[in-house]
Amino acid sequence: MAGAIIENMSTKKLCIVGGILLVFQIIAFLVGGLIAPGPTTAVSYMSVKCVDVRKNHHKTKWLMPWGPNQCDKIRDIEEAIPREIEANDIVFSVHIPLPSMEMSPWFQFMLFILQLDIAFKLNNQIKENAEVSMDVSLAYRDDMFAEWTEMAHERVPRKLKCTFTSPKTPEHEGRYYECDVLPFMEIGSVAHKYYLLNIRLPVNEKKKINVGIGEIKDIRLVGIHQNGGFTKVWFAMKTFLTPSIFIIMVWYWRRITMMSRPPVLLEKVIFALGISMTFINIPVEWFSIGFDWTWMLLFGDIRQGIFYAMLLSFWIIFCGEHMMDQHERNHIAGYWKQVGPIAVGSFCLFIFDMCERGVQLTNPFYSIWTTDVGTELAMAFIIVAGICLCLYFLFLCFMVFQVFRNISGKQSSLPAMSKVRRLHYEGLIFRFKFLMLITLACAAMTVIFFIVSQVTEGHWKWGGVTVQVSSAFFTGIYGMWNLYVFALMFLYAPSHKNYGEDQSNGDLGVHSGEELQLTTTITHVDGPTEIYKLTRKEAQE
Repeated sequence: MAGAIIENMSTKKLCIVGGILLVFQIIAFLVGGLIAPGPTTAVSYMSVKCVDVRKNHHKTKWLMPWGPNQCDKIRDIEEAIPREIEANDIVFSVHIPLPSMEMSPWFQFMLFILQLDIAFKLNNQIKENAEVSMDVSLAYRDDMFAEWTEMAHERVPRKLKCTFTSPKTPEHEGRYYECDVLPFMEIGSVAHKYYLLNIRLPVNEKKKINVGIGEIKDIRLVGIHQNGGFTKVWFAMKTFLTPSIFIIMVWYWRRITMMSRPPVLLEKVIFALGISMTFINIPVEWFSIGFDWTWMLLFGDIRQGIFYAMLLSFWIIFCGEHMMDQHERNHIAGYWKQVGPIAVGSFCLFIFDMCERGVQLTNPFYSIWTTDVGTELAMAFIIVAGICLCLYFLFLCFMVFQVFRNISGKQSSLPAMSKVRRLHYEGLIFRFKFLMLITLACAAMTVIFFIVSQVTEGHWKWGGVTVQVSSAFFTGIYGMWNLYVFALMFLYAPSHKNYGEDQSNGDLGVHSGEELQLTTTITHVDGPTEIYKLTRKEAQE
């Protein structure tokens, strides 16, 4: 009666394998915590107020905030009044990066949020549901003396959400509103060294454009990009893990095809999980260093979504295939109630991502959250996905409870067996329960480390050693799921050992009646593990 490697491997060897995997898991956390820098860096930019008195705005000239060809600028808006400079002639210019620095493809992406400094004026207050309309132009170049090349030019509307905490009286004029930060721009690659933003706030009283938005004094931006050092560590991990998972996947499927029976559903799902893990591991990001692939962020989201959908489906099927009172096994159609919410939730998140990052491929200033309809649509997708996730976990908890209850019921028949055979089955059941607990621990670790990385400052200092918590979270959790999939394919591959043939019934101390009772309904049942066959026996009886 051959089973999986996990059921035929000695406890000593199993502990050695577990210890090796634990060492690699610790290394994965240490690589991020001690070697890699923080995952991202935030840089603050203060716009420079340039004056553009030409009639044909934003089409013939780019306004630089500093350098040899810097623009004619003013310090503040008050200076524009005596010089008779109109609002339509003021351009807020931002150069990315700061002077004497360069951007790099290793930064992978750029995300910008915008903060408006709006002063309170009695005759120019912010109206309810006010909307600021910006005319934004984005350009790039790779040499400080080259001409700017336009990358994007869009009208960017954003709703203002500001409060004024002081009484609205003359003596409080000049104080600033407290305004929420606004999403501004996201680019999925950093293929050029220098970028330039020219932001205009065109005023048209007839069309009610930029009317009732207060007196905007300054525009500040915060740019967030991935650290180059973290990118290199991340790429190195993916490059190392890709062949590791691919080799074990090929080895696993070769063992399956060597069996005299066709693969069962559980074995197919484990193989599919290995394929999804390999898909997410393939380091195609290396090409982003030499190519301007702005779709890499969207592609990364899709790969992660496929893996997590496959992982959630595996847990359901793994529990379902070991439920003793389930008659319709080995058929994916039997799990439509449990897998259905996963498919619906994944589809909703995919549509949400396409509505956000999909549109940003052509318009980097787009955000689904900037309009009421977009916000409601995005919230609807997220709520539906959340409901599906809750339904999934209810199904999963119920199935785990059923599996443990049924296995516990089966344990009541173990005392009637001979000592050797009873110890054998007790070992099988213990290892099955242990794997279930490891699965729960991996899921819990993911949630715990995510929360810790959000609430901490990003790093801890122990003496002279600085531990980057956020980086350790990314590399540790990524390594953990790779090790989890690796362990599944290794431990649940068919074993070349044969428990029933290696030792005779006499050696096991098994009486003929007991052997007949245990094997008459099991030996003709094909399955990946002895627990699988044992539970199926109960279902058939």
